[in-house]
Amino acid sequence: MTVNPDTRIFVAGHKGMFGSAIMRALDGAGFRNVVTASKSELDLRNQDSVDSFFQQAKPGCVILAAAKVGGIRANMKYPVEFLQDNLMIQGNVIEAAFRHKTQKFVFLGSSCIYPRDSPQPIKEEYLLTGPLEPTNEGYALAKIAGLKLLEYYAREYNWNTISLMPCNLYGPNDSFDPEHSHVLSALVKKFCDAADKRQNEVEIWGTGVARREFMHVDDAANAV
Repeated sequence: MTVNPDTRIFVAGHKGMFGSAIMRALDGAGFRNVVTASKSELDLRNQDSVDSFFQQAKPGCVILAAAKVGGIRANMKYPVEFLQDNLMIQGNVIEAAFRHKTQKFVFLGSSCIYPRDSPQPIKEEYLLTGPLEPTNEGYALAKIAGLKLLEYYAREYNWNTISLMPCNLYGPNDSFDPEHSHVLSALVKKFCDAADKRQNEVEIWGTGVARREFMHVDDAANAV
């Protein structure tokens, strides 16, 4: 399927950092037939609600940017929610999209699906070759399940699906909450707070050995 400006596109999670960037990219490229639904309008964890939405909207393409996300602290504190909520969101949206004959499905995951000690630079074939990073294992497992489910749909039913695994994103609409922010926004907040309070030191988590790759969210959205 060729996605063009006339294609009806459902962007799930359109108010999040990645989702809102995708909305800007679509708008800038002339896509006007874009469908959205806020959390108050549609709970993606509710299978019946998701199915009813797809029955009415009938999108030709789905971009699944909706997810329960957070930084290290939140992932460690709420592993049940990060695994369970994301499994429900993915499963409901994927199943409804397939049932209602959505022609193309774009799934957005995370580079944390790869093993903690994966060789650098990471290659796709390294998936499932070693243990995951324990601090966000629940989130990673959910994203692996979504990727594999779509891989199986493509293999068994020849469904047009693609799974994109971006690196650490930053940019507009990022969270600076101490518990839910990701590493770059957390660092920005720590240094800004230290400067405002005239502190001489800033505590940084970790050993300094870990390697991170960062991408501006608008660049990732343009790739999508």
